[in-house]
Amino acid sequence: MAERETLARINDYVDQRRDDIIAFLQEIVRIPSTESQIGAVGEAIGNRMRSLGFDEVRTDSMGNILGRAGSGTCSLLFDSHIDTVGVGDPAEWHVDPYAAEIENGIMYGRGTCDEKGSTPPMIYAIAALKELGLLDGWTLYYFGNMEEWCDGIAPHALVEHEGIRPDFVVIGEPTRLEIYRGHRGRVEMSATFKGKSAHAAMPRFGENPVYKSVPFIAGVEALNDRLPDHPFLGPGTIAVTNVDVNTPSLNAVPAEAEVYLDRRVTLGETAEGVLAEVRSLPGAENAAVEIPRYEEPSYTGFVFSVDKVFPAWALSEDHPLLRAAEEDFRAAYGREPSIGKWEFSTNGTYWMGKANIPSIGFGPGDERYAHSVNEQIPVDEVVEATRFYAALPLFLSRSL
Repeated sequence: MAERETLARINDYVDQRRDDIIAFLQEIVRIPSTESQIGAVGEAIGNRMRSLGFDEVRTDSMGNILGRAGSGTCSLLFDSHIDTVGVGDPAEWHVDPYAAEIENGIMYGRGTCDEKGSTPPMIYAIAALKELGLLDGWTLYYFGNMEEWCDGIAPHALVEHEGIRPDFVVIGEPTRLEIYRGHRGRVEMSATFKGKSAHAAMPRFGENPVYKSVPFIAGVEALNDRLPDHPFLGPGTIAVTNVDVNTPSLNAVPAEAEVYLDRRVTLGETAEGVLAEVRSLPGAENAAVEIPRYEEPSYTGFVFSVDKVFPAWALSEDHPLLRAAEEDFRAAYGREPSIGKWEFSTNGTYWMGKANIPSIGFGPGDERYAHSVNEQIPVDEVVEATRFYAALPLFLSRSL
C-alpha cells in the first residue's frame, strides 16, 4: 500500500506539471546550442532548477550545467547532453527548426530528440522527490552537458577534474521509453601517407600519396566483413569516413593524404588490438597509423585532452540497477519492458566503458530522428519519462 501511495503522489505531481514540462522543453529547444555552445541554454536550465528548489546549481569548468538535490550516501546522476548538431538547410524543414512547434502531439525542432527532450523530465523528477520528501538516503544530480563534439569527455572531466563520481547513471538519449543497457564503442584512427608534390602536368616528378592509399582503403573495406560479433551488441564495423589531402593547388600532386577511419568495436576489443589490426592491412606500411587526441577547448576555454577511444559497454542482465529499472517500468506503465541497445554512441562510453559506473539508458524519442531534418519527439513521452525517472531511486533502494 505504501508503495502505491508513493507512486500515486509522484503521478499527481507529474500530472499537475504536464504543461510546465512541455513548455520548458519548448523554451530550451528555442535556444540554439550548436558547436557545444551551451552557455545560454545551460543558464536557462540552471534558472529552472533554482526555481524548483534544487540544493545546488552550478556550471563546471568545462561549461556544463550541474544541479543537485539531496545529500544521501547513495548517488544517482541523470545525464542529458544539451548541445546539438546544426540544422543543415532550413528549407528542408517543414517548420522552423528552433520554433519548437507542436503538431498532433509531436514537437519538432533541433534537439527535441537528441537530446534536450530528456532534460525537463529529469529535472522535474528530481524536483518531485525533493518536494514530496522522498530523497532519504539519496543524492541526485542532473548533468546537462556537451556530447556531440566528443562523447564521454564531459563526464570524464566531471569525475576526474570536478571530483564528482556518482554510484549510478541514467543516460537520457532517446530509447522510445524502453530500457537500454549498452552499445558498441568506437576507435577513431588516421592513416597518413606521405608523398612528394609536383605540378600535375608533370606527375612523373612527384610521388602521389593518394595512389599509395588505394590498397589500404581496399583492405579496410575487406576487413569490415571479418570483424568480431557479439550476441547482444552486434558486430564490429570499420569505414573510411574522410580522405583529405595536403596540396599546394588542384593542379598539383599532393604532398600528403590522410585517410580517416571509424572503427566500431564490440565487447572484448581493445584500442591496441584494433590499431594493430589496421597497421597490418595492405599498404599500411606506407602510412603513419595513429589514434588522434581530442584537445579542443570548450566554450569556456577549458581543455581536457583525451584519445579518441570510446569503449563498448553492456550492463549485466542481473545487475541491481537494471532489475530496479524493470520494476520501475512495470509500476509506471503496467507492461513488461523491452531491453535494448543504441546503434549510436553515448556518454556511456565513459560512464561504464571507462569508469565502470553502472548505467542504463532511458529517454523519450526515437533515435532514428537524431541529427535528422524535422527532428521530433512525442510530448506524451516527455511527460511519461518523468514518472520513470522519479520512481527509479525508490526501486533502486530496494535492490541494493
